[in-house]
Amino acid sequence: MDGWHETEIRVRYAETDQMGIAHHSNYVIWFEAARSDLCRARGFSYKEMETDGDSLLVVAETYCRFKSPAYYEDVLTIRTRVAEVRSRSLRFFYEVYRSADDTLVAEGETMHVVTDRNKKVKSLPEFYRDRLLLSEERSFPPDKAPS
Repeated sequence: MDGWHETEIRVRYAETDQMGIAHHSNYVIWFEAARSDLCRARGFSYKEMETDGDSLLVVAETYCRFKSPAYYEDVLTIRTRVAEVRSRSLRFFYEVYRSADDTLVAEGETMHVVTDRNKKVKSLPEFYRDRLLLSEERSFPPDKAPS
């Protein structure tokens, strides 16, 4: 699937507005959940990267283009891929599809700067860089990820 990782979510009632449409603010949260899932599929967790690698991914940019509304109870598939890994920053791309009719609901991206616990910009450790650059075919299933 060309490096894409898929995360499924169901739109909850609390995530909708008075019209029953998923509120735009939720997409950034869904992107985060999908990004965390991608990391776990690549053999590490965000928490591990922060604690063991002293590497925090600070969101520096977000972008989301809405194509079609998502509604309460819709099952959405968030497709995530690593778009760019630089020495001190990363970029992820996202596509949000409604599973029932395979409609593109939104597309977006986030750009992150790598910092240490003291909020100083730093290089991404090689271990995480290598894991993020793995293709989807070489990713680890959640129950087989190295500890």
